[in-house]
Amino acid sequence: MALLSVIRRWHFREGMPIREIERRTGLSRNTIRKYLRADTVEPKFKVPARPSKLDRFAQKLSDWLRVEAGKSR
Repeated sequence: MALLSVIRRWHFREGMPIREIERRTGLSRNTIRKYLRADTVEPKFKVPARPSKLDRFAQKLSDWLRVEAGKSR
């Protein structure tokens, strides 16, 4: 999550003081105030959907788990 959005949510929705936000983020109070005064919100970029690296092995894994579940311990 974008830092600007987190800072604005903590302060405006949750009522967190600027000093507490400073302590949690390590940013200066002046920087936090600048973020709170900003009218713009950080742009959200669309991330293309990617297939999982495990998709190629999904059937093999589910078969293996099915066999292992049937074994006694």
